[in-house]
Amino acid sequence: MTLRTQFRGGRGASVLAIAVSAFILPAAAQAQAATAEDDSANDIVVTGFRSSIDTSAAQKRASTSIVEVVSPEDLGKLPDLSIAESLSRLPGLATQRLDGRANVVSIRGLAPDFTTTLLNGREQVSAGNNRGVELDQYPTELLNGAVVYKTPDAKLIGQALGGTIDMKTVRPLAYGKQQVVVGLRGELNDLGRLNPDISNKGYRANFFYVDQNDDETVGWAIGYARMQSPTQEERWQAWGYPTVSDTNSTKVIGGAKPYVKSNELKRDGLMGVLELKPSDRFHTTFDGYWSKFKDEQRLRGIELPLKWSGAQLQPGYTTENGLVTSGTFNGVEAVMRNDVVHRDAEIWAIGSNNQFQANDTLSIELDLSYSKLKKVEENLEIYLGTGRGGGVGATDNLGFVQPANGGVITFKPTINYADPSLFVITDPQGWNSCGGSVPNCQDGFVNRPTIKDRLQSIRLQAVQALDGGLFDSLTVGANYSDRRKQLIDEGFVLTNKNYPNSPAVPSSYLFDPVSLDFIGIPGMVSFDSWKYYNDGNYKLTNEALWERGRYTNSYVVREKVLTGYVQANINSGNLKGNAGVQVVHTNQEADGYSAANLGSGVVARPVTDGDKYTDFLPSLNLSYEVAPQTLLRFGAARMLARARMDQLNPGVGYGFSEAKNVPGATITNSPWSGNVGNAKLRPLMADTFDIAVEKYFGRGAYISVGGFYKHLENWIYRQDSEFDFTGTPTPGNVVPTFNKGIVSQWQNGESGKVYGFEASLSLPFSTFSSALDGFGFISSASFTDSKVREGGADPIKMPGLSRWVVNGTVYYEKAGFQARASGRYRSAFLAEVAGLSLVRDRIMAASEFVVDAQIGYTFQSGSLEGLGILLQASNLTNERFMTYQNDDVRQVRDYQTYGRNFMAGITYKF
Repeated sequence: MTLRTQFRGGRGASVLAIAVSAFILPAAAQAQAATAEDDSANDIVVTGFRSSIDTSAAQKRASTSIVEVVSPEDLGKLPDLSIAESLSRLPGLATQRLDGRANVVSIRGLAPDFTTTLLNGREQVSAGNNRGVELDQYPTELLNGAVVYKTPDAKLIGQALGGTIDMKTVRPLAYGKQQVVVGLRGELNDLGRLNPDISNKGYRANFFYVDQNDDETVGWAIGYARMQSPTQEERWQAWGYPTVSDTNSTKVIGGAKPYVKSNELKRDGLMGVLELKPSDRFHTTFDGYWSKFKDEQRLRGIELPLKWSGAQLQPGYTTENGLVTSGTFNGVEAVMRNDVVHRDAEIWAIGSNNQFQANDTLSIELDLSYSKLKKVEENLEIYLGTGRGGGVGATDNLGFVQPANGGVITFKPTINYADPSLFVITDPQGWNSCGGSVPNCQDGFVNRPTIKDRLQSIRLQAVQALDGGLFDSLTVGANYSDRRKQLIDEGFVLTNKNYPNSPAVPSSYLFDPVSLDFIGIPGMVSFDSWKYYNDGNYKLTNEALWERGRYTNSYVVREKVLTGYVQANINSGNLKGNAGVQVVHTNQEADGYSAANLGSGVVARPVTDGDKYTDFLPSLNLSYEVAPQTLLRFGAARMLARARMDQLNPGVGYGFSEAKNVPGATITNSPWSGNVGNAKLRPLMADTFDIAVEKYFGRGAYISVGGFYKHLENWIYRQDSEFDFTGTPTPGNVVPTFNKGIVSQWQNGESGKVYGFEASLSLPFSTFSSALDGFGFISSASFTDSKVREGGADPIKMPGLSRWVVNGTVYYEKAGFQARASGRYRSAFLAEVAGLSLVRDRIMAASEFVVDAQIGYTFQSGSLEGLGILLQASNLTNERFMTYQNDDVRQVRDYQTYGRNFMAGITYKF
C-alpha cells in the first residue's frame, strides 16, 4: 500500500507536559514502537507530511552535531508557505513578521544578524542593510529542505553565534527517478481591498522537473515558481508619549500616524541543477538559483500632530495609572498621506561542487560559488493639508479614546477628511525649508536606498580514511571568501511645481475616498499619487545638501576571509562525533564619509579604515548511544559573530562649536563632537556549550531535551571615546585650538551570557495503537534568557530574544486525506523596525500566537492519481503585531493587523 500526500503545514503550540511525559512511556508503547520499526521493512511507502517527519527525525538522529531539520513532503514542497515559517516551528527558532509574513529568523534568542544562511553549504548575500537574510526571497517550491546547525563542526563554513541555516536544493541522482510536479493556488485576504489600486487577491504557480539518464550518470532538475501574493494591513502608529506638561508627569499621545496599507508581492524564482557522475571516482554538480522580488505597496492615512505640535489638550481629559485615556485636542493640523513603496531585489547564486576519489582512502573536493544581489527601494511620501505651513488653514477639534489595555486609539473628528477641496497639495506642518532657502518646501519626500552585495568563494577539502582506532577519517581544508556590500542612502524633498501655491488634486487622479473606520474616521482623500509623481509634478531637492546623515549612513564594506580547518571524525562503537579547529584570518576594510553641516551646507570627505586579525575556533561534538535508540549529545565550541555592516561603517558625523574653540580647550570642553562608526571592530566571540538527550521510539517518533550556555566575550555597543579630528574641515576654515573630542563610537566592550533549554516531541499516535494510525502530534518549547550589560548599566534586552517560544501541530494523514492545525507562540521580544529615514529602531514587541490550518486530499488511484486538492488558512485568529514603549503595553508604538489569508489550489504529480 502506498500513501501519497500533497499538503503543506507546520508545527504549532504545544503542551510541555506531553513532551516530558514521553520520557516515561509505558512498556506497551515501547513494544508498539518496536513493531513500527519492523514495519519499515515491509512494502509500505509513506509520503507527504508524515514522510517529512520521518526524514527529519532520521537526519537529526544521524547527525554528529546538534541540529534541527526541515524535510520536504514531496518534490518542491516544504511543510509551510515559506521556509521562514517552516524554520519558525523548530525548537529555539522564532520569526519576526513583516507585512504579515515571516521574514527573518532568530535562533536561541539571538537576532538575525547573529545567524548565517547558506544555500547548498554556501553563504548567501542579504537584501537587508546588514547580515540577516530575508528568507521570504527563497520560494519553498524550489527548496528541498534545510538543516539548522546549533553546534558547529570545524568544516562548517559560515558558522554563526546563533546558528547556521543551510537550505538545500534537490540532487537529481540521489532523487533517483523521473518526476514532474505542477501546482496552482489562489489566495484571498479577508480584510478586503483597503486601497483601490492594490488587490486583495493573488496566486501561486510552480513547475518542477527532475530526471536522470538510464545509466544514472547524468541527472538534471529545473524548477520555476511564480508568486503574486496580497497582504492588507490596518496599522496604527504613535509618535510617542510625552508628559502633559512640565509639572504633570502624566503621559499623553504625542502624535499618531494611522493608515491602511496594501501590498502586492511579486516573486519569480528559477532553480537548475546538473549532476554528473561518469565514474565511481568523479562526481560534479552545477547548480544555479535566481530570484526576482518586487514588493509594491500603497499606504493611505492621516498623520495627526497632537501634543508634539501646536494642538492644545483641552481640560476635562481622563487619566488612568499615569496615562491620558480620553480627551480632546483643539487646533489639530493634519497631514494627509498617499504614500507608495517599491522594493525591487534580484539575487543570483551559482555554484560548482567537484568530488574526486583519488584512491580507496582519499577523496578530494573543490567547491566554487558566486552570488550577488541588488536591491533598490523607492519610498514615496505625498502630503495633503489645509494650508502651507504651521498655523495656516482649517484645523480639527479632535476627540480621542485610548483602549484600556493597549491597542488602536480611536478619534472623533469635526472636519471632513474626504473633501478634496479642503485638503490640497502642500506642506501642512512646515517640516522643511530645503536647507533654509525655501520655507515650507516639503510637499512630499522620497527615500531611495540602494543595496549591492557580492560574495564569491572557493573551498578545497581532502578527506583521508583512517584504519581502526577512535577516529575513522581526517578532514583537512581551506575556504577563501571575498565579500563586498554597499549601501547608498539617498533622500529627496519633493516640492510641488506650483509652489508656493497649494493646488487641489486634479480630478483625473482622484479615487473614491478610502475608509479609516478602524480609527473612527469614515473617509480620506485618495488619489493616484504614483502617477501624479511620475507625471513630473514635483521638483526634487537632495537632502544631502544640508543633512549629513545621507553621507554617514552610506558605506562600502569589504571582507576577505581565509579559513583553514582540520577535523578528526569519530566513529567508534556507540560513540560518534568530531573534533577540530578553524583558523580564520580576516582582512576587513570599509569606506564611508566624514560629514558635517558647517552652516553653509554639508561638507563631506571620504574616509577608509580597516583591520586584519586571526581567530582560532576549536569545536567538539560527541554523540553516545547510552541505550538502544537513546543518544546523549555534547557540544563545545568557540564561535564568532561578525559586527553588523552599519557598525563597520567608518563614517563620522561631527559638529564643531566655534564658541568652544578657545585657547585652553580640553577633551572635556572640546569644540568637537560626533557619532563615529568603527571599521576596526572585532567579531563578537563566544564560548558555547550544549548538552542534549534524544530518545527515538518508533518511526518518526522521538523526544529531545537539551540545554545550552553561551559566554559572550566582547559585546558591541556605543561607547564614549576620544577621537582625533586633525585635518577635519571647520566653519570658515578656522584653526582649531584643540583637535580631539569625545564621540559616541561602536566598540567591543562588556561580556555577558545567553542560556536556555529546549524540548521537542514528535509523537505519531500509532505508537500507542494501530487504530490511531495517521494521527499525530509535534511540539517544541524553548526558554532563553540573557545577561548582557553595556557599561555599568542594568542588563539590556537582547534584540530578538523571546524568553518562551512554543510550537505545536496536530495532524491526521492517511489514504490520501490530510488535515492539520498548527500554532506558534513567542513571548515579548525586542524587535527591530524601520524608523526615520529607514534606519533601524529597536522597540519591544508584544507576545503573539499565530494559528494556521489546512486540509486536503490526494487521489491514490485511477485517472486522477497524483492530483492533490488543498485548502489552507493562515493567521486564523488575525493575530496583531504590536510594539510598545516604556514597558507599558498601553503606550503602543505600532499596532498592525493583517487579516486572514485563505488559499485553495491543486497539485499534480506524474
